[in-house]
This record gives sequence, C-alpha cells and structure tokens, in this order.
Amino acid sequence: MTENANGSSLFDLTGKTALVTGGANGLGRMIAEALLQAGARVVVTSRKADACERAEAEMSKYGACNAISADFSDPAAAEAFVDSFRSRHDRLDILINNAGKTWGAPLESFPDKAWPGVMTMNVQLPFKLTQLLLPLLETSATDSDPSRVINIGSVAGKIIEPLHAYSYSASKAAIHQLSRQLASELAPRNITVNTIIPGYFPTSMTAHLQDSDGAPTGMLADHIPMRRFGRPDDIGGVAVFLASRASAYLTGSEIVVDGGISGCR
Repeated sequence: MTENANGSSLFDLTGKTALVTGGANGLGRMIAEALLQAGARVVVTSRKADACERAEAEMSKYGACNAISADFSDPAAAEAFVDSFRSRHDRLDILINNAGKTWGAPLESFPDKAWPGVMTMNVQLPFKLTQLLLPLLETSATDSDPSRVINIGSVAGKIIEPLHAYSYSASKAAIHQLSRQLASELAPRNITVNTIIPGYFPTSMTAHLQDSDGAPTGMLADHIPMRRFGRPDDIGGVAVFLASRASAYLTGSEIVVDGGISGCR
C-alpha cells in the first residue's frame, strides 16, 4: 500500500468513526465491512432490531461494530437517532448516507403514495442527518484530513434505466445534485461531500434479476457491459478510498460503479 512519511497507509482508517445508514444489509453491509477491515470503528443502522443484532454479531469479527435500530421513514426519527449517537460518540469522521427506498409500478398506475416516502428517505434524510451531525463532523475535520460525507446515488439517477421506478430515479438524481451543493458549502469547513453511483449489485432489490447462480438475467443479461453484478469489493473499495486520506483533495465528485452501463454506451 502507498504510505506517507510516517509509514501509515493512505487507505488506513484506524481511529476513524464511521456511520453507515442502512448498513446492516445490502450495499450498506458491503460498505460497512470494507470500512471495518480498513480499521474504522463502524456504526450501522437498520429499521429492524433483529437485523441489527445479527449484523453486529456477524460484522464484529472484522472490527469494532455497533448496530442501532432506527426507522428513518419519519424525519423526526433522525433527531432522536442523532441524540442517541451523540450520547455515545463525541466525533464523527465518516458519514455514509446509504439507507434508501424504492417503488416500482407501470407509468399508468404509478400511485401518488409512491412519492413522499421515497423522496423523504432518499433525499430529505441524507440532508437532515448531514445537518444534524455537522458539529461532530467539524470536530474531526482538518485541512489535511477532512471529514467525509459520502452519499449513495444510483445509475438510475444518472441515465435512463428500464425500471419503472419514477420516484426512485428522480430521488437519486436529486441526491446527486444535493451532494454537489453541500460539497460547495462545506468545503471551507474541511468536510468533503462525494457521491458513489452504483449500478446493479446482488441485493434484495435485484433478487428478481438474478439466476440460480447469481448472474444477471432478464433485461440485465445483455445490459451490463462487464456481464456481471457488482461485488462487495467493488463498492467497498470505492468507499474506503473516499473515506481515506487518499481522497483528501476530492469533493463534489461522483464515482460511478456500474460495470460500464453509463460509460460504455
């Protein structure tokens, strides 16, 4: 690994505290495990208490992991969660806004109720948590090693994908833009804001698009140029990079991790 003058790796997260919302399962779990293996102390959230217990027990083999049950469908819950988090932690180095929600239905029958919850979870919540956790992020921030906000977007918010998930796609386009605005405002406070834009990974949201061997099927079979789903290291490696000193001069950026979907066409 690349090292600086005192011998520490550019990608070493030892001593850092990270919060990964929705980190008990799916993409969030992949990211949380990568941060743990890089040395960070990681707090993950899930709306289900049993998922929290299971995730904490399983991920603790990689490092110091704590799971907290939090249902962010109501923005007021974010305030209660942050109060609890601040009672346990006096600093936060890395905030990864990963928790999300989707809704799919044909255009003609796409319901009004598919909008408020998706926009709240995918756009308002990342803003709210960033806002509420600013004091802790500022405590950790330095010129040479800024605090990090990493928002999880989606290729569906960057290009047109045949998903019929209208509120989801709109919400992800919105978080991409919100990330850029926050990056501009928080740069003087030594806080970077960047976005990871994933394509298709093997999660519960893509279960119907996988064959028995876990390979892309259906409309995805010929859609991904690299002919496979993303793997934990693919998303985890990018998250570690954005959380580490290696990316200290990077803000307002978007890193697309989609196997070539958006860049090869």
